[in-house]
Amino acid sequence: SPHAQAKMVTTRRQSVGSGTRSPRARSASRGRSASPKARKPKTPAKKKTSSATTPKRRKSSAIAKKTVSWSDTAGTGVDGSGFFRALGALLLLLSTPPFTLALWSIFVQYKGSTTDFVAFVSDSGNWPAFLASLPTLSWEATTYIAAFGVFEAFLQLAVPGKAFIGPISPKGNRPVYKANGVECYFITLVAFFACWKYGVFNPARIYDQFGEMLNALNIFGNVLCLFLTIKGYAFPSSSDSGSTGSFLFDYFWGTELYPRIGKHFDIKQWTNCRMGLMGWSILPLCFMAKQMENVGYASNSMLICVVLTNIYVFKFFLWETGYFCTMDIAHDRAGFYICWGCLVWVPSVYTSPALHLVQHPTNLSTPVAAAIAGLGVLMIYINWAADEQRKIFRATKGKSKVWGKAPKFIKAKYETGDGKTKESLLLISGWWGIARHFHYVPEILGSFFWTVPALFDHAMPYFYVIFLTILLFDRAYRDDARCAAKYGKYWDAYKKHVPYKFIPYIL
Repeated sequence: SPHAQAKMVTTRRQSVGSGTRSPRARSASRGRSASPKARKPKTPAKKKTSSATTPKRRKSSAIAKKTVSWSDTAGTGVDGSGFFRALGALLLLLSTPPFTLALWSIFVQYKGSTTDFVAFVSDSGNWPAFLASLPTLSWEATTYIAAFGVFEAFLQLAVPGKAFIGPISPKGNRPVYKANGVECYFITLVAFFACWKYGVFNPARIYDQFGEMLNALNIFGNVLCLFLTIKGYAFPSSSDSGSTGSFLFDYFWGTELYPRIGKHFDIKQWTNCRMGLMGWSILPLCFMAKQMENVGYASNSMLICVVLTNIYVFKFFLWETGYFCTMDIAHDRAGFYICWGCLVWVPSVYTSPALHLVQHPTNLSTPVAAAIAGLGVLMIYINWAADEQRKIFRATKGKSKVWGKAPKFIKAKYETGDGKTKESLLLISGWWGIARHFHYVPEILGSFFWTVPALFDHAMPYFYVIFLTILLFDRAYRDDARCAAKYGKYWDAYKKHVPYKFIPYIL
């Protein structure tokens, strides 16, 4: 997926090892006193320690040619303009909302059988009956969404939490977040079970109204994206904003990196973390309640799916401050791609294994169930351990231990949009010495283990695993392109130490 920024300015980057500075660097230096440091970068002195690695000067294929500046493309290093990018955005805008309803129909009306669904809709004579069977809108469904959204917004603002300063943005800004994800997660679960126990609402009704909820979420998600697009034009929250020159692409990709309402309510934190991820923990519980209503018990296949999903979501909130430093928050803008995706695509696709199991109450043998659950927990732990290792390494500025040893890393310099030179540490040991995106492997395997209790009678429950694999592979390639544009020769040196993307010697 493409990235965009306010001004798509193509700049001629200097070749590494050349003494010529870019026009932007010369302009910035004229605004400062002509000190020796400004005229000639000081070569860092050699240190005896071997923990930090300094790359040799050589030409970088990523920046030796004419490229788009990292800071001028929201940190992506790629230009968001062009016919094919706009065409791709248009196709996703038109296809994904109806697909969420088709997915609902397959799981709820056709019990997960894609074959039966396709056979029915491929006959044009069935279209009136098919269209009549699709969900519409209901006050009940809309009330559930509104109540949940308002409750999560209240928790985001009201629950105490430490201030977390996010990474430096492409334009040199540093957003501040309230780190209260774990507290909000447990409060949400307690509120959910209390409402269930005391009859405030029947969670099985969420399954009954799920199609209507997807319709309401689709409408709300698109209205929100329109609001965010106009907000980025008229009253952005920071300088990390602007237009690509195409309203279509602006709507799809977003016009702001960190949109906020007031000073404290971060919209992306609400859509991604509180609505998307928190909803992902609650919806499988509602589907389990529906299975219990249907057959009188929760099958162990459903329990494995629900428990593993909630362990993963708890892991996410335990690591939420690390998420604030990832591509979703720090580089992808708040548009249809991210915000509609978290509001609609996550509830529709990510919860689909549990949605399928409602009508398939399979009980696995105890050894098989234990093996699936154990392997799922192991994969979630490895994914968390890798992310946590890098988070601690960054927080301590390289002074933490990695697998009991001093970490190995590269000191990488880069330039922000305001002309300032910054430094990042690229970890090349521990989990991050195995492969550049090794942490995606246990994440994909974890999703497989909370899906495999559905067994293999139908293929559609595995759509989520397939989608996640494609998403993370695409993210890995986009991240590599962004880092190449951002770090240049330092990234080339990093790839020498960690040459593989996912699996050593294979991929």
